[in-house]
Amino acid sequence: MKQTYSIYTPDDQVVWQLLFERQMAQLPGKASQAYLDGIVATGFQADRIPDFEQDLNPHLQRLTGWQVHAVNGLIPNRDFFGLMANRHFPATTWLRRRDQLDYLPEPDMFHDTFGHVPMLSNQAFCDFLISLSQVALRHIDSEEAIAMISRLYWYTVEFGLIQEGDHLRIYGGGILSSVGETTYSLFSNKPKRVPYNVEVLLKTPYIIDHFQEQYFVIDSYEQLYQSMPQIEETLEALLVS
Repeated sequence: MKQTYSIYTPDDQVVWQLLFERQMAQLPGKASQAYLDGIVATGFQADRIPDFEQDLNPHLQRLTGWQVHAVNGLIPNRDFFGLMANRHFPATTWLRRRDQLDYLPEPDMFHDTFGHVPMLSNQAFCDFLISLSQVALRHIDSEEAIAMISRLYWYTVEFGLIQEGDHLRIYGGGILSSVGETTYSLFSNKPKRVPYNVEVLLKTPYIIDHFQEQYFVIDSYEQLYQSMPQIEETLEALLVS
């Protein structure tokens, strides 16, 4: 499918601006520098819902060879990982309403684009996404394997934290697009914040209906990509154990 930009109403544009400006007001000092650089590099604007073909994709193609691929909503695992293995990031085209600013039961365009697309300007992060998707496709018929890979995706791409110098920062799109979890993930004393550990992560179920109980912290985006051989090896071992 394609993004039909003409369907967005003036009120949709206002909702986008409300969401964008609210998050951008709090992300400096909390978001990863790679993400903040990516917001600029990929051409996001406060007063304009991004046009995938006109606004985002030309920048992404130049930066890392990726592009945003319009989808109806949640898609099957085979399609999801197949797109990302080919440098296409799936993003829905519908935007939440004014009465849904703080919570949605499923991802909308603000989550998919604002939360994730800026990180697609980082080459090491993109290399990790491609490699992880390739592993997923090799195990696509194994529910157990996909469940473990989904945990890894959840705790990194969606809800990951990174240590940048002396500071803990956010790179997970699920946090970056959430006004409440942005502060909670860094400053609340409720969740655990633990070092990135492939085996522990693959075994750790995640939750979808409230803030996370723990976050995994990486040292760099290169660490993610360089952990791919360990991910494959550990996954294989867990599948036969």
